[in-house]
Amino acid sequence: MTPIDQSPEVVAFIREALGLSPDARADDVAALYQSMETELPLQPDIVFKEDERLYFVEVKLNVTSIDTIARMQLLRELWHRREPGRPPVELVLAARTIRPREEQLARELGIRVIKLPRTLGPPLQSEFKPSKSRITSEKSWKIVSRLLKEKSTSIRQLALKEGVSYGWAHKTVEMLISQNIAKKNDSYVQISDVKKLLNGIAWERPMKNMSIAEIPTSFSDSIPAARDITSMLSDQNVPFAFTGYTAGGLYTGYAVRQDAIYLYLDRKNLNLFSELFKAPFNKSNRNCIRAWIYAPDRDIFTDTQQKEGITVVSPAQTLLDLAGFGYSAMDLTKALVNIYDAL
Repeated sequence: MTPIDQSPEVVAFIREALGLSPDARADDVAALYQSMETELPLQPDIVFKEDERLYFVEVKLNVTSIDTIARMQLLRELWHRREPGRPPVELVLAARTIRPREEQLARELGIRVIKLPRTLGPPLQSEFKPSKSRITSEKSWKIVSRLLKEKSTSIRQLALKEGVSYGWAHKTVEMLISQNIAKKNDSYVQISDVKKLLNGIAWERPMKNMSIAEIPTSFSDSIPAARDITSMLSDQNVPFAFTGYTAGGLYTGYAVRQDAIYLYLDRKNLNLFSELFKAPFNKSNRNCIRAWIYAPDRDIFTDTQQKEGITVVSPAQTLLDLAGFGYSAMDLTKALVNIYDAL
């Protein structure tokens, strides 16, 4: 799902259409998905909770298909069958375009249909225009992250401090300016729209594209889990580094996502990780800490840091990865941006 799908404007519109109070809580989608203990692609886009009722919302900005409706129905069936005592769920389909046939089928199945105005949430192209160059490429991100740290500096200084060519630094800055993400004042450049930058990262490099495994562990607390995993994998000389919510929480001091840990690991080491840490399934470990594992797309193991006995990726990589989680990690991402120049 793109950042526009789950933008504050879209979320607010759906909440109002459902007649929910402004205080209706948007639950953590990933945590609810994990609780179902299924690897099927059934995760809802938005979850609201008011009183004892849950609302699982599917957001479709393109034409809605029968497959979407079938997946929503299966999600509800699994939700109640696997644990009958769970709160009742109302399925909601928020769609910009839906054919009469699909709309009738959805209503027959008890799925509430909300029509999204085409003007709601600006088209993604107006927020971020994909180009041949990518702000999330390894060299470009060095320039972007350095610019965030320096606040305002020259292109030459960006190139010198990050060890890239002046030509590449200039190309990256011009791309940021063309996207209205950065602006130039005489010979100095600065980021002018952080929100647009973060949306662009989520569009170019979503973290879900690098996810290779979700492994339930035998741990019950996230920070002790990360600390023990750091110790044991270091003893085995296995390259790894924690990222995402885990690293972001350690850098900012925010207590987030106590139900999961996030780390980079080469595919070839997945079996070893499972042997060391995977918990056998039983009812007593249903609420165990889950490890979300990602395959690195660049060198992230060279520039790691130690935080509270835990090996984490660099601040620059943490910021890139958190932005890749999109709207669900936006508060933590912004918190990291606010202190980034001090890291």
